[in-house]
Order: sequence, then structure tokens, then C-alpha cells
Amino acid sequence: MKNTNDVSNVVHNHWYLVSSHGAVLFYIAVHPECTIRKIADDMALTQRTVWGLIGDLRRAEMLNVRREGRRHHYTVNLEAPFRHPIIKDLTLKNVLGELVDRTADRSGGNHREPSIV
Repeated sequence: MKNTNDVSNVVHNHWYLVSSHGAVLFYIAVHPECTIRKIADDMALTQRTVWGLIGDLRRAEMLNVRREGRRHHYTVNLEAPFRHPIIKDLTLKNVLGELVDRTADRSGGNHREPSIV
């Protein structure tokens, strides 16, 4: 039986509704302790591509990166504006808040606090 919650089952389609930038942002919002390798593996992207997307998101102030030793920790800035001309008045909280809340509910609240700033 196919597991519909598995990200890798979804990303092998030939197109997304959300861009690669948005998909990585969504992924980090629900997996705040993930690594670039984990993102790349789960989303069928190269680590170099993921690093570039994270850099773009960081420069857009949608994503914060905190380095601890050799490891990077990623958090989503839910107060950042959503970058789209039609819905530019919304913040990421409007778009990602429900997704983060649902993930936190399913995991017993472990993802909510580390995933937002």
C-alpha cells in the first residue's frame, strides 16, 4: 500500500503546484532539524541545489540559518511576507501556519517551536 505521507512519493511527479523554493520552505517548516542531505534525498534534488535554494530563502529573509559546530539549523521566519504578486500582503504565517500546527499536533508538539522564529 502506498504511503501518501511520504514526501518522496509526491515529488517524483513531473510538476509541482509550489516552486522548488516553496517546497524546501514547506519541508523545513515541518522538519526543522533536517539536514541538506535529508532535504535533497526526500525531495529528489541534489545537495548543491538545496544549498542554493536555502541561500535564496535566507537572502529573502524567509529562512534563518544558525550554525552549531559543523551543523546548520534552519528555521522559517513566519513573519516574512509571502513573495507572490497576487498574495503579497500575506505573511508566511498565513500560508504555513496551519501546516506547522498540524505537524506539531501529529508529533506531539515537537516541531512547532523549533520551526518558527
